[in-house]
Amino acid sequence: MATYTYPVRMRPDDNGTQHVSFPDFPEAHTFGATRDEALARAVDALATAIDAYVADRRDIPTPSRGRTRVTLPALTASKVALYELMRAQRVGKAELARRLRCHLPQVDRLLQVHHASRLDQLEAAFKVLGKELRIVIDDR
Repeated sequence: MATYTYPVRMRPDDNGTQHVSFPDFPEAHTFGATRDEALARAVDALATAIDAYVADRRDIPTPSRGRTRVTLPALTASKVALYELMRAQRVGKAELARRLRCHLPQVDRLLQVHHASRLDQLEAAFKVLGKELRIVIDDR
């Protein structure tokens, strides 16, 4: 089971804000007026970086170690897992669209991390790739 919890580095910026960077995504940065605000923004910055990796057809880095971490939301994590499965099985977007009997733009949206795809669409995509999407609820 894949986990999408990535480490962040936080440091005070020279203007009093908290700067956030990602060891696994050197191009991703964000900030916040407080630590909590910076961490909340970090989730969106991480998703944006991953969206760029998907658009560029790059591998998504495996999370490294770090004490302070942020976790992708479940829908975003499902999209990343679908992208990684497609790459592992060498199934392109056009082939997935054919298997799902849908149009290519629908598959494009399924892989866009900021698009609010429906869970049943992701379930169908995993199913045609021989997998099952499950939801697990854990204690915090």
